Amino acid sequence: MPKIKLPVKTPHIDMTPMVDLFALLLTFFMLTTSFRPQEATVIDSPNSISEKVAPEKNVITILVGKDNKVYLNFDNGLDTSVSIREEVLKKVAEQFNLKFTDKELKTFSTNSSFGMPANRLKAWLNTEDSKEREKFQTGIPIDSTDNQLNLWVRFIRIQNPNAVVAIKGDAEADFKVVKHVMDILQDNQVNKFNLVTNLMKEEAKPEE
Repeated sequence: MPKIKLPVKTPHIDMTPMVDLFALLLTFFMLTTSFRPQEATVIDSPNSISEKVAPEKNVITILVGKDNKVYLNFDNGLDTSVSIREEVLKKVAEQFNLKFTDKELKTFSTNSSFGMPANRLKAWLNTEDSKEREKFQTGIPIDSTDNQLNLWVRFIRIQNPNAVVAIKGDAEADFKVVKHVMDILQDNQVNKFNLVTNLMKEEAKPEE
């Protein structure tokens, strides 16, 4: 008696639910992702062989551009209950008799690096066009008669004394300006700081 062969069925997987799930996840990540704000200036750091990784939080970063203009960036620290950037801006406002609204304080809290005299901060915070905002980035004054960088560093250190300081200078920046920034840090009892560089890979040399 011949054997009865059962019909062979090719397995079928319905991919519709998976496609729907992928679309939902993609939409979720697009809506919740916050992009890092653009820096005030492009810095082409010099190369070095140091492999020490700079921390991403609790950092005060001073940027020196190739045009020798100085910019500043600092985060809100590790304590999420307090906005250090808002508190520092309030101190600067008191120093220069300025007033900032709650919206302006919040905007400053979520921004990245900046470089301008204090009296131009309000206009910068209320400008939405990115190209117009770039025009305000003329550098923080560091002259002996108007050393606003010194004030910023002092107020940040008061609010966050444990913050690590890093200097990110362009390879074409004048060393005298970088040295002046170092002197300002030392005036604020900051005697230890990091220099941000690009990692230069050492070429393997054949053994002789």
